[in-house]
Amino acid sequence: MTGSLLRNLVNAPSLKLLRNAGKRTFPCIGTFAQKRFLSSASENMVSSNYLILPLKEIRDFNDSSFMTVRDALNLALEEEFIRDERVFLIGEEVAQYNGAYKVSKGLLDKFGPKRVIDTPITEAGFAGLAVGAALSGLRPICEFMTFNFSMQAIDQVVNSAAKVCYMSGGTVECPIVFRGPNGSAIGVAAQHSQDYAAWYGAIPGLKVVSPWDSEDARGLLKAAVRDPNPVVLLENELQYGVSFPVPQEAMSPDFVLPIGKAKIVKEGKDVTLVSYSRTMNFCIEAAEKLEKDEGISVEIINLRSIRPLDIDTIINSVKKTNHLVSAESGFPHFGVGSEICALAMETEIFDYLDAPVERVTSADVPTPYAQNLEYLSFPNAEVIVKAIKRSLYKKGK
Repeated sequence: MTGSLLRNLVNAPSLKLLRNAGKRTFPCIGTFAQKRFLSSASENMVSSNYLILPLKEIRDFNDSSFMTVRDALNLALEEEFIRDERVFLIGEEVAQYNGAYKVSKGLLDKFGPKRVIDTPITEAGFAGLAVGAALSGLRPICEFMTFNFSMQAIDQVVNSAAKVCYMSGGTVECPIVFRGPNGSAIGVAAQHSQDYAAWYGAIPGLKVVSPWDSEDARGLLKAAVRDPNPVVLLENELQYGVSFPVPQEAMSPDFVLPIGKAKIVKEGKDVTLVSYSRTMNFCIEAAEKLEKDEGISVEIINLRSIRPLDIDTIINSVKKTNHLVSAESGFPHFGVGSEICALAMETEIFDYLDAPVERVTSADVPTPYAQNLEYLSFPNAEVIVKAIKRSLYKKGK
């Protein structure tokens, strides 16, 4: 198996592809899917002002198309494969099985085994091969079946990919994307449920992004592939099948989102709520409940980028609201929320705060396997509501 992997990598997007760069030998992308209206909601669809989640559906809605996060990633991969023949995907089950979560569905048929490469269960091995390919001028996308398995390859990610540009005095670039599902799923227990945003966000030389909706997934993946240095793309398994509106301008093959720039998802005047990835769902639910029940106006910021962190957007929001709450699924110690709290003390945010910063995190325990305990170990809308009310000194109301 290892010999086959090496042959595929050497014969794949190699010098031949580099010599032929610019030639487009692959067919253009066809119609993404049949667009249709959903006649009614079901138990598989959650609807709100900012979030509509019909599983595996696409529909017209004003100037937007609806697509799942999975399909947004798949289309972005296909477009980047067509745009740049140096791009290839490597990982476990990414080819013949269409990906463990079907993110790479159809890519093997369209681009062949030299660019969509199945590997043995050897994260340290294929991550190292991918780093070497990046240093040789190719643009690998290295998929971890879950980022928990990236622990097997953390030396390649941190010591090889992240540090080579600095240690070479800026003369060697390493254009590689490490991507896959991050954080908790359902019933996968402690060894498969960690959020690696803070882990990799601590490393100089890495850019770390974490998409929430389909526009995030599409724009951040394309930006990551085009970046000249390592990018860690932290997806979420439970978001893959969720559908979101994607503006028409985001459907352009040239659409990218700037790494390091957050997005204000909902404007508000009473409190700033900062989050990323799946926890954004609960932030929106909490904001709607507070506005409906108590007239509290919540401004929600989707970080999108963990490193670099868009502190300017947070500062400008807190200048307006004078209150700050962060929410994440990571552990409380040394997390993304901890960094936001530190920045609140070290920047002008401190001058505008009317209350201490509130943090919402997972419980400080290995994730339980028991369903009832697992549910209690991660933040939900109710927990976020309580944190916002504490920030506004409305604890007893």
